[in-house]
Amino acid sequence: MKLIKPTYKIIDKIDGEKILKKIEAIGRTAYKSENKITDNSAKEFVGMIIRRKHLSVIEHESFSVKFIVDRGISHELVRHRLASFTQESTRYCNYTKGKFNGEPAFIDLTPHLTKEQRLIWIEELEKAKTAYNALIKAGCSAQIARSVLPNSLKTEIIVTANLREWRTIFEQRTDKAAHPQIREVMVPLLEKIKTIIPVIFDDINY
Repeated sequence: MKLIKPTYKIIDKIDGEKILKKIEAIGRTAYKSENKITDNSAKEFVGMIIRRKHLSVIEHESFSVKFIVDRGISHELVRHRLASFTQESTRYCNYTKGKFNGEPAFIDLTPHLTKEQRLIWIEELEKAKTAYNALIKAGCSAQIARSVLPNSLKTEIIVTANLREWRTIFEQRTDKAAHPQIREVMVPLLEKIKTIIPVIFDDINY
């Protein structure tokens, strides 16, 4: 049984200071205060527009993240409207092939289960894997055989969103009411992004 920990990877090489300067240059168009731009004025200006909720300005910048999560959690990600998504396809990926090590992989749910619960979960995953492989062997296409695979199935999904939408994603998906599995990836991602892009996300707590 192949169990994988949920992870994320920031795809872009993000220059936080450059982003702030661009946002300042764009944002000052609204106030016609371009003459106030200095080498060190971007952080203060961007902080001001965040406090004023003038968030349309930060829509001019975006970044992409690849998440490795289970299918259930990917369904939560695609609920966000103002974003682009590309996801590993269970229609076209045949998990009995060699590049998948001959079997579907699953996201490890162990941190959220008791010992007894984990035994039940593993047993059901084994059944699903066996059924999937049997269907493929019996001549089913991957897009038909996938019907027996559970939400625990590992998937890779790339999310691209502008900074305003990332604020919404972080606010909702790091909240204590959010699903614990999505918090597993979103909390460390938020903390990482805070170190890369100053000011924009600093007021988001969880």
